[in-house]
Amino acid sequence: MSLIFNPQNTHFDCFAVASKNIIVAVNGKPLTLADLQTLQAANADSAILFEEADFQICTLSLLPSANIPAQYEAIPMRSFFSQNTEDVVLKVSRAQALAEWQRNMHFCNRCGSPLVLHRQLTAMQCESCQKVIFPRIEPCVIVLVKRDDQILLARHVQRNQQVYACIAGFMEAGETAEQAVRREVHEETGLTLKNIRYFGSQSWPFPSQLMLAFTAEYASGNIELQATEISDARWFSRSQMPQYPPAGSVAHAMITAWLNHEC
Repeated sequence: MSLIFNPQNTHFDCFAVASKNIIVAVNGKPLTLADLQTLQAANADSAILFEEADFQICTLSLLPSANIPAQYEAIPMRSFFSQNTEDVVLKVSRAQALAEWQRNMHFCNRCGSPLVLHRQLTAMQCESCQKVIFPRIEPCVIVLVKRDDQILLARHVQRNQQVYACIAGFMEAGETAEQAVRREVHEETGLTLKNIRYFGSQSWPFPSQLMLAFTAEYASGNIELQATEISDARWFSRSQMPQYPPAGSVAHAMITAWLNHEC
């Protein structure tokens, strides 16, 4: 697959993204290339990017402060995820990730020369030293910790303070996903785990994460919060659940599966 600015055909699924929002038509119809061009005309600092082959997507990358004409509206991408099919979410996630990557990737990190779109791959290439730079993917882990008939949920300092969610964090260089699960939970809550099991994964393009989801069982320890990351963490039973992440996230999927005695 490859990235292009001027495609030979126009059979693309079109998306406009602005940071954590997606731009949709007020009339509910899918965006067309003409819509992207209208939005681009209203925003000088924007670019349309086409990806051929497998995905066939066309993406307009806008700034968070973009000027949105009246016939369009910006909605949170997380809400959009919960209302659409897996195939649509895949394309939107890729559109967002590529848009963020293309907006921020301008110079070669080896020699400092300007980058250009690769002629055959979804990548940038340095015309000076020929280095090829692919879109960045940042692996993260997220874990639902179980103890008897309870689960561990936490409120995160940097996120919505009303929502209790699963423990999550970025993988460190050299770690396995399971090692990252153990480390994150121990760092943030002081607990140790056993029986770590893979649950599933989710692209989370904010801007470029791949969430690897696990369940695990409590092994030992008392909750001791890492104050810089966690404001509160508690054990919750099915009859006393707090507000937790909405549909559209793998955290919601894990918690729902547990509530239904499916994991």
